[in-house]
Amino acid sequence: MTQLVESILSTKPGGERILQEYNRTKSLVDETRRKMVNILAADLTEKNGTSPPRQLKEKYARGIVTLFPYLSDPYAKNGYEHYYDGESGTGYLAWRIKTIQRSAAKDRRSSFGESAEGSSGKDMSGGPTVRRETQFCPEASLSVDECQEAMSLMRHSADEDLVKKKMKLTFFHRRNMLLDPQQSSNILSVFPRFKDVKGLVEQDFVLMFGEGVSDKFLERWPGTFKKKIIQQCRKLPNIGELEELLLAADPPLDRIDVEDDLGWDSDLSSVLLLSHLIPPSAQGRKRPGKVSASQAEKHLVIFKKTGTSIQEHIDTITTSAQPYLLAVGVRKDAVHQFFIILDRSAIPCRSTSSLGAFDELFKAHFVFGTSYNSMLHNMYMFIQTTVYNIDVGKVKESPRVAEVRARLLN
Repeated sequence: MTQLVESILSTKPGGERILQEYNRTKSLVDETRRKMVNILAADLTEKNGTSPPRQLKEKYARGIVTLFPYLSDPYAKNGYEHYYDGESGTGYLAWRIKTIQRSAAKDRRSSFGESAEGSSGKDMSGGPTVRRETQFCPEASLSVDECQEAMSLMRHSADEDLVKKKMKLTFFHRRNMLLDPQQSSNILSVFPRFKDVKGLVEQDFVLMFGEGVSDKFLERWPGTFKKKIIQQCRKLPNIGELEELLLAADPPLDRIDVEDDLGWDSDLSSVLLLSHLIPPSAQGRKRPGKVSASQAEKHLVIFKKTGTSIQEHIDTITTSAQPYLLAVGVRKDAVHQFFIILDRSAIPCRSTSSLGAFDELFKAHFVFGTSYNSMLHNMYMFIQTTVYNIDVGKVKESPRVAEVRARLLN
């Protein structure tokens, strides 16, 4: 298999440059990866027709990661599924072959290509919206009357410790509500203390997954992911908004901060860089065209200056949307309070750091059983599986997610 792919690349125009780039960097930039896939898909279809058998497509995909081991996805069963996954018929090779098929048939529909990266990223048996076993095992369950009593008691209590205790006791009642389509939209009216007692989102997430999983993002992002994401983004085509984020995420030592600096702080900038490395998902046929990372950013965090009325911001929301962060401060890099905006309500974050607030935003999806925003689906899926290690192998990921994981962890 190694010899197969190597011999093809060695004899095709541009193939030697692919081999040289990998030998030099132990990786392939996006443009080079696309050239490699195009060369191999062309060879495969030229020799075997436009509908080659599954075994051959798997052979070529396996050959890629055998020849280029640093391109293998360490979380996948075989490591090559982002190039070809026989179970779902997806992956870079599969998509390129479908483009060739459509071209051969002179189909007038738009080519499949890489714009379809988001199409295979739907939940299968994992993610924020599914019913799951939880880590929390209470000694005894509350009766209906006891649950109603606890909910009534904490509704107006000024004792936050008591509220947290009663919220813990009513955890399973809340989970059942969230998973019931008839009741899920009422969760913040039935449990209004989410809106004024900080830390309740974190508490419910810990009850679901345990402390070990809950701590992973804040433990792993600064040391394992941040620097590598910055390095990978430096290889992307240079555009203004990307350059601004790179400067904010990794400012030069001689940089002088100015009062009118409009950039986010280093940590949040590194998270937003991930949306450039894993671009927004295509919006499908009803909403064609790619969405820029800067457009997607507005679905993750919005800044308001200190003194702005939070309620006025909420009143401007016209549609129900997935949760996002509202950052309030004197500048984007000097935020003193974060809120999670969900169902036209503001849930105060316990953390005042941008990284801690994003951690709470991610957890809110699971705590409130809310799906990821479609534009940010692949980015969130990367964070879910690769950083928190939630539902690894249980959800269908975009090949781009697997490719970026291979780059960062190999």
